[in-house]
Amino acid sequence: MKIEVGEGLRRLPGPILVTGHTGFKGVWLTLLLEKLGIPVIGLSLEPVKDSLYQRAMRLGSIPEEFTDVRDFASVKNFISNYQPSVIIHMAAQPLVLESYMTPRETFEVNVMGTANVLSAAFLEPSVISVGIVTTDKVYQNDESGRAFVESDALSGNDPYSASKTATEAVVKAWRQITKISGGPRAISLRSGNVIGGGDWAHNRLLPDLIRAFKDKNKIELRNPNSTRPWMHTLDPLRGYLLAIEHSILGNDVEAFNFGPNSKSLSVSRIAELSRSAWPGPVEISFAVSSNPKKLESSFLSLNSTLAERSLGWYPVWSQEQAVITTIKWWSEVLNNGASPVDVCMNDIDTLLSER
Repeated sequence: MKIEVGEGLRRLPGPILVTGHTGFKGVWLTLLLEKLGIPVIGLSLEPVKDSLYQRAMRLGSIPEEFTDVRDFASVKNFISNYQPSVIIHMAAQPLVLESYMTPRETFEVNVMGTANVLSAAFLEPSVISVGIVTTDKVYQNDESGRAFVESDALSGNDPYSASKTATEAVVKAWRQITKISGGPRAISLRSGNVIGGGDWAHNRLLPDLIRAFKDKNKIELRNPNSTRPWMHTLDPLRGYLLAIEHSILGNDVEAFNFGPNSKSLSVSRIAELSRSAWPGPVEISFAVSSNPKKLESSFLSLNSTLAERSLGWYPVWSQEQAVITTIKWWSEVLNNGASPVDVCMNDIDTLLSER
């Protein structure tokens, strides 16, 4: 059965809680929910400098609280006070290279943070569904480039991937609790490498490129031949909402993949597309470096057939369109002084009209 995004969520008695709402994906999700007329609340750490949350001046835009998901009492109290119908759990330590420097904290945030959110959700009768955002990096990767399906074995080598694989185990355990004792449905949401305007994190390809373009600096690419399933963040976010709506209709699915419907593009290809899309002459030489310590996987790809068949979901924008849209967002904001919120809403309007 085809589901129109937002159709069922607008009829829920309580709001949607987005954890990690001050993060890059969190801001885009709250803006998308606002566009769809769905009440949203947020629980997150305070925003970091130059984040999309700050650029878009989102402080106070929705009911929110700044706290750490490792603080169970605060999480529980917030959920009890606002009684959300749905939780989309995005709060995480999301960076592979950062996880090597802070492995214990990465596990604490990603694993115990998820356990706290699920524990609190199961104590609040208003919550009927919880979507836990993980990653395409949870799959046991033999570097063959084969597109992973939801039933494939899970495993993580680096601390980030391992923590997200452990997160998947947490979700599975709480799903078992639901079967035995009742409670909200829990579902894992796995997407490819998301890009889009406003992401300013270090050691991510598009933000690093934008900084280089802005300052006319040379950029050194990590592993230029590595491939990733690149997506504009709005495409998987729309998928998350469809998956939640599928869940609240009574469908019990363990996980959904959300990835592009074309072969994963290389890092070097994304860099060239970005350079071509940036307006005006850009004199940048790419000093290519390899990573002999193999801190990250070389090849990643996702199969999204289940989401296409069950949800009617498909990526509206190609990987190339996602890159071009991201570069145009930054050009409008940095070069033309456009409002970040206005450019975000223009992208949201375009994607929703094209689906």
